[in-house]
Amino acid sequence: MSVASSDRVESIAARRVYLDGAFAPATVRLREGAIAAVDAFDASADVVLDDARVLLPGLVDSHVHLNEPGRTDWEGFATGTAAAAAGGITTVVEMPLNSIPVTIDPSALAAKRAAARGKLAVDVAYWGGAVPENLGSLGALLDAGVVGVKCFMAPSGIDEFGHLDADGVERALAELAPRDGLLIAHAELDEHLSEAHGPGFRDFVATRPPEGEVAAVRIVIEAARRTGARAHIVHVAAADALDDVRAARADGVRITVETCPHYLTLRAEDVPDGAGTFKCCPPIRDGANQDRLWDGVLDGTISAIVSDHSPATADLKLKPDLGEAWGGIAGVQTGLAAVWTEARRRGIALERILPLFTTGPVDLVRLADRGRIAPGTPAHLAVFDPEAEFEVDAARLEYRNKLSPWHGARLRGVVAETWLHGEVVYRHGEGVLARSGRDVLAGGAE
Repeated sequence: MSVASSDRVESIAARRVYLDGAFAPATVRLREGAIAAVDAFDASADVVLDDARVLLPGLVDSHVHLNEPGRTDWEGFATGTAAAAAGGITTVVEMPLNSIPVTIDPSALAAKRAAARGKLAVDVAYWGGAVPENLGSLGALLDAGVVGVKCFMAPSGIDEFGHLDADGVERALAELAPRDGLLIAHAELDEHLSEAHGPGFRDFVATRPPEGEVAAVRIVIEAARRTGARAHIVHVAAADALDDVRAARADGVRITVETCPHYLTLRAEDVPDGAGTFKCCPPIRDGANQDRLWDGVLDGTISAIVSDHSPATADLKLKPDLGEAWGGIAGVQTGLAAVWTEARRRGIALERILPLFTTGPVDLVRLADRGRIAPGTPAHLAVFDPEAEFEVDAARLEYRNKLSPWHGARLRGVVAETWLHGEVVYRHGEGVLARSGRDVLAGGAE
């Protein structure tokens, strides 16, 4: 059963509601855009889901590039947040690049927030950037409301966002530590990387070996150990790095890691040559590596699965020479379905992966009122049919640039509706119904 987005709904009931890590029958009662109570299943609720559908908390994706202002032709707030809503995501955290200006000072954050006004289909929070030029001034970004700051440990691909060497990483962590601020790192070391040439996908993968990730992760771990600061490794592709993370966490180092749907569902040996749609950095690796990443998901070493949605225009992506193609995967709309399809194939229950799409990213960015169905939280919900199948048609995705490495794949799991602050903002087959997304600032900033 569904309702018009304008109808006032005060209760939603389902036989399977995801509560505290498990599915249970329940009724979610709404008041003024928030969850007022979670009660026993009530068949007379305003909305009662059929037995094929489950009620989830709105997903949270803490790694999304929307690129506005400046590179809005790659992706923008209107199209990017529409794609997020279509993927069951109700909060995204937007990266400090590839916008112009990059978000390395409060004025750039203000420009980004102004560009977002009136365009948001979901709520948006923001990362700041840590670059050589703004070390010593990271506190100003925290004061302005970013959830943390991101650095690269190898060239980022754009001149506006420089990378930090090992000393710079330690300086950033030492600056953030007194405020318990968070540094997130793109962990690859330049000295392990080489230039890619030609169409061969496996040749491209060889230019960014696992050793580059492992060495960079070790630098972050040791700097976090010395400073006591919080550190996080983004988009881990090399499973070889996970043992170092496990050992560091056992020693009390405050280090967490995420991975992405493309690393968990795509394999290098299956990617055709010259397919720039699949190019990302670090690269998609082989099936044996993928199996070990799944081990990290299941044992809790990996705490979040996020899209690293980083699209570009077709003329930049679809180059036959992979050395020239822009690196980045468009995946914010298809992430849950892709990962659930692979998890189901591996015999992994839906409830095992859901924390990595909800509470994992939430706990990382400390937006504690999200990712859970509980009284007092915003009424952010996703109605999901886990057994429905569909074929990905990139042309029908909400992205500005209709490119997807899953184009033509049959996936399982359809987001039927996405609810934001108590109203339906997306419905499968109808698209985005409202743009009621809000700016989300950390630390009480305004």
